[in-house]
Amino acid sequence: MSDFLSPKSTFLQKIISVIEEHLDNEAFGVSELADLVHMSRSNLLRKVKQETGESVSVYIRNVRLHHAKKLLKDETLTVSEISFAVGFSSSSYFTKCYRELFGYTPGEEVNQTKIEVKEPKEITEIEIPVTKPSRKNGLILSILTIVAVTSIALFWFLKPKQVQDIPSKSIAVLPFKNDSIDSSNVYFMNGLMESILDNFQKIEDIKLTSRTTVEKYRGMSKTIPELSKELNVTYIVEGSGQKVGNEILLTIQLIEAQTDKHMWSKQYRREMKDVFQIQMEIAQGIANEINAIITPEEKKRIEKIPTNNLVAYDYYLQGLAYLKNETGEGLNDAIIQFKKAINEDGNFTNAYAYIAIAYYYLDMFLADKQYTEELKMYADKSMLLDPDLGESLIAHALYFMQIDDFNQAVTALEKVLEYYPNVGWVHNLLSNIYTTQLPNSEKYLKHALHVIQSIVYEQDSVTASYSYLHLSNALAQSGFIDESIPYIQKSLVYNPNNLFSQYLLIYLHLAQNFNLVKAKNELAKVLKKDTTRLDIIQEIAKVSYTMGDYEEAWKYYDKLISGKKKYNLDIYQSEDIKIGFVLTQLGRPEEAKAYYESYFDYAKKDESLYKDLILSAYYACIGKAEIGMQHLKAFAEKDNYQYWFVLFLEKDPIIRVMENEPDYKKTLKRIEQNFWNKHNQTRKMLEKEKVFIN
Repeated sequence: MSDFLSPKSTFLQKIISVIEEHLDNEAFGVSELADLVHMSRSNLLRKVKQETGESVSVYIRNVRLHHAKKLLKDETLTVSEISFAVGFSSSSYFTKCYRELFGYTPGEEVNQTKIEVKEPKEITEIEIPVTKPSRKNGLILSILTIVAVTSIALFWFLKPKQVQDIPSKSIAVLPFKNDSIDSSNVYFMNGLMESILDNFQKIEDIKLTSRTTVEKYRGMSKTIPELSKELNVTYIVEGSGQKVGNEILLTIQLIEAQTDKHMWSKQYRREMKDVFQIQMEIAQGIANEINAIITPEEKKRIEKIPTNNLVAYDYYLQGLAYLKNETGEGLNDAIIQFKKAINEDGNFTNAYAYIAIAYYYLDMFLADKQYTEELKMYADKSMLLDPDLGESLIAHALYFMQIDDFNQAVTALEKVLEYYPNVGWVHNLLSNIYTTQLPNSEKYLKHALHVIQSIVYEQDSVTASYSYLHLSNALAQSGFIDESIPYIQKSLVYNPNNLFSQYLLIYLHLAQNFNLVKAKNELAKVLKKDTTRLDIIQEIAKVSYTMGDYEEAWKYYDKLISGKKKYNLDIYQSEDIKIGFVLTQLGRPEEAKAYYESYFDYAKKDESLYKDLILSAYYACIGKAEIGMQHLKAFAEKDNYQYWFVLFLEKDPIIRVMENEPDYKKTLKRIEQNFWNKHNQTRKMLEKEKVFIN
């Protein structure tokens, strides 16, 4: 018996035993297992994740596959028979999963077994090389819809020359044409197109171009081969139709993009009550045509009907149309339509979830949140109705972000990934959390690498620019400065107006030569392009502060303070310590006191690995350098912190207040050594996982 099926953990032994009792039952899943081991679903998910690093559904599948590996030693059984014996109704899906886990197919396993029987003495002395299986990623979640995309290795970053390869099962669904003279039908056709798109996105074996990317081609007269080249896809789906009274008239075509050959076409003339059946038929029909595998779990998601009330569904589609507006007015109009949908169907989960999502975006960046209770109420309701729905899980996570409970937000987002393991947007959101609220350079880099794969086929240029920005920053935070520069340059190729990328490039050059004067001047040039950018204003203030130019630093900090008040923003509280220090150096200690107190409140709430560093700066500023030094020593015992702290630490005027304390230089040296030790570990991980760092 394999080590996998004989774990040392008593808990896992029990789990495996229960799974083995239902091995041939394809429908046996997480809920059934939780009931039989007398645990809540959430506790089971957490415990299995803690002990194995996998989701429960993946662990169940792996138990099935390890049993299949044993059964393949029996030459009397066919691969198909073994597939059914371990709970796979689809032999092709079984083969796909087997290859992913073990690195070779069941057929190759059978052939190897035959070799072992014929040549036992030789084979017993040879360790057969097995490629480590790749974990899958590649779903993107926009504000509007869960987008399940493709299988891609977790840490496999393609070299530029590989980017142009067209994935064999890649599809772009072009904006549907409204054949009706009634323009009010546009929202319905767009909604129908998006629902069909969403079903494709639930099929992992299909690489799908995002809605935002194809939207820019609406009304354009480019040829199909031209679109194939620009969108980097093998297939194009076109649709046109109209809603006439209670009838839907719809024509769908699948086209081989490079040759403009029509491969599949179907016309639908159905009543409105068949709208969800049409969506299912289109997704499954096209998937079959291009030989894409639909797993049993994906089939269930595709066949899930959001509501039986067509009036509610119509209001819902109108709400989605307003939501795309992405303005305060559009969000409010969307909420009105979603509430109308709920009035028609009180169990319409999607509508509840999107109301919560809309409330979150209405409150985003505001210091005084207005809709927290509403967000909680609708997110809770959607979770109560369907805790497995992607939109419900996202709404739940956004509520925790709203109340600044980022540990819970991470837990919720990881639950999203248990159901939708390849959601690129969620990885992007986790990247943001791990670089700001819960700083962790290793996790930041991990999630940034997840996201970057989707650029090749599913992201518009603006989104792609930000994804490359994340990857570049994540590499830089782990100390890979030279390696990060090509990716920030790529970010600027996709979007030359991305000011975040412009000033990150300045910092990367600063890390190479540490010319503060040049960095400040370059940042000032970026600020001229948008003088309202508070993020750039505070960057210039920080550089001026580091230079010891406190007059200049105050000029920019004063602008930052005015901007925060003007827009009622609760941001950059960590800068209060520098503001207080600058005011002290300018002979304004009474004004400085308020900022020190604000910073201390911030420090007390902070639960990140930087807490001791934050407190160290506070005590240094208020004349208690000895206590500050104690906290600095405590921080020196940590790791996984950002390179930017290492780069600036010994040059920071506040930290230098403690330079006469015992062990000051020794402590700074330890912090630096810890960082580079972690950096070297990360490099080994990247090399092992075949990440190409140029």
